[in-house]
Amino acid sequence: MRWLRYLNQWRGTAKEAFDQVSIVAKFLCLLHVTDRYIISSTHVQGPSMLPTLNLTGDVILAEHVSHRFGKIGLGDVVLVRSPTDPMKMVTKRVLGLEGHRLSFFADPLVGDDSVNVVGDNVHASTDSRNFGPVPYDLIEGKALLRVWPLRCFGSLR
Repeated sequence: MRWLRYLNQWRGTAKEAFDQVSIVAKFLCLLHVTDRYIISSTHVQGPSMLPTLNLTGDVILAEHVSHRFGKIGLGDVVLVRSPTDPMKMVTKRVLGLEGHRLSFFADPLVGDDSVNVVGDNVHASTDSRNFGPVPYDLIEGKALLRVWPLRCFGSLR
């Protein structure tokens, strides 16, 4: 009998703990979905996008919706999974879309589901001039704006 009373005493505490853990788990799931499929912040660095992005690194907001609906246009800055190193994400500008022919390719035939991307600093960028057109499926997001450093806050156009 005493044991039953002791168990009932902890039932409320266990339920409250479970409720709190459930709220935290739901929040973390929402955070993951938002970061992966809607909008995320990304740290980018390196010389390939100079002068648009700083050599020492910028933090940009990238949305992950428009490329799923084919809303990528010429001049957009996109996050692309590197065709040469799938563990690496690169930031490049869209130079050509499906069906465009560009003169720097040895074989100018471009598939219907690919884009040509290049860094703004063409002398220090590994891009479509090196690895050819990028399959559209490798686009992970479209850069919206730079949020850090604050003195450079704003659009990437």
